[in-house]
Amino acid sequence: MAAIRLVCLAVVLVLALGQALETSKVKDVPVLVRTLKNLNRGPPRQVVTKRANVQEKWITQKLDNFDDANTETYQMRYLINDEFQTEGSPIFIYLGGEWEIEPSMVSAGHWYDMAEEHKGVLVYTEHRYYGESVPTSTMSTANLKYLHVKQALADVVKVIELLKSENPQLANSKVLLAGGSYSATMVVWFKRLYPELIVGGWASSAPLLAKVDFTEYKEVVGRAFLELGGQKCYDRIQNGIAELESMFANKRGAEARAMLRLCNSFDDKNDLDLWSLFGSISNVFSGVAQYQSTGDIEYYCDYLLSFRDDATAIANFVYWGWGMPTCIDATYSSTVEYYLWGVDHFDAGRPWYYQTCNEYGWYQSSGSRNQPFGTKFPATLYTTLCGDVFSSQYGNAQINSNAAQTNEDFGGMEPGVENIYMTHGALDPWNPMGHGVAEGATLIANASHCSDFGSIKSTDSAEMRASKEKLAELVRQWLA
Repeated sequence: MAAIRLVCLAVVLVLALGQALETSKVKDVPVLVRTLKNLNRGPPRQVVTKRANVQEKWITQKLDNFDDANTETYQMRYLINDEFQTEGSPIFIYLGGEWEIEPSMVSAGHWYDMAEEHKGVLVYTEHRYYGESVPTSTMSTANLKYLHVKQALADVVKVIELLKSENPQLANSKVLLAGGSYSATMVVWFKRLYPELIVGGWASSAPLLAKVDFTEYKEVVGRAFLELGGQKCYDRIQNGIAELESMFANKRGAEARAMLRLCNSFDDKNDLDLWSLFGSISNVFSGVAQYQSTGDIEYYCDYLLSFRDDATAIANFVYWGWGMPTCIDATYSSTVEYYLWGVDHFDAGRPWYYQTCNEYGWYQSSGSRNQPFGTKFPATLYTTLCGDVFSSQYGNAQINSNAAQTNEDFGGMEPGVENIYMTHGALDPWNPMGHGVAEGATLIANASHCSDFGSIKSTDSAEMRASKEKLAELVRQWLA
């Protein structure tokens, strides 16, 4: 079973790679980019058990919603499922984030089930600069100035207005929003900016606080392996990564490079290469923790503990996680080159990385000692990348200023909104940036990131079922 789980992990990362290669056809994806893309993929696809007539539609949006003098427009995509529509149907909108939208989110799952109960119309909006909703001909830094959460939220306003104006049955309909991860954040912030337009919302795994050096993330990843995999597994990870760090520091770099199957271009005397490598190692474990379901971590830990020594276990595990290429390209320069290549060759990695530099930070660093992934991927790796990929103006001070501005604009941990139900997995590495139980959010024991979108089912834990039932009751109240 452990081998099967490892194959699944490798398949997920290879699929992330494959999606990029499908766009590029020719461009190899460096391992840091590949692992980051895996961590920023969309919510889990829902299992569709019956045919739904999901329509793809387009709306003309302003390129700049806040500049009346700019008359340029672009075509934004959204999906709509109106199988339950009747006079006055409520509108259930699922917000897209840094991913391509797909039909299952409006064809199955808990959001779909609640829409069916209330004879609602289901809509899935695509965020500007992702999927097929790309406003500009290139992803140059100058063009990416139109990529901002405020612009994306204003786009959603226009979608609501269009739905109500074009369909007489929906003219006076109540509107609810849902989202996961970044799009859950958007749900909260939409309610803050446009409270009169929606009656309520569901924010699953929403980070609220913009923070450049997001040290807490790896702490929770470590805790997930400790609580679910046990102390021996945690120690193996910590000791194995520490041993690899020591090998590079003590003139055993050639041996470490061979163990990790690194390409010849890797320079272990270059801090940025080392940081990229160890960041990518930690990201394999992050991907497991962020998306784990029952039994995953236990099986991976069994695999890790099957080796005689710590460093060999880590090297083999991450090789599986990286998709088993001929050699591992972990060089910093390849990462920069890939993101620069994305100026003219669309890839979702570039616009999302721009948003982190320009709005949020959220760099998952090794800055805490309370995690097992070593010390070799500081936030400086990611802030340096901002400057090298986008503009020298994105230095550490500017990136911190941008994050501070986001918190000022949206209230950070105090967004000041009502009728938004926030949920987090207790072992989701993102939950430290969001509300906890003290602030009224629901923490679901042992759950991970965006893990609660499925329909209520017999295999749900008691906490998971209770949370879904609580949301269903709140929706009934909001629509009463």
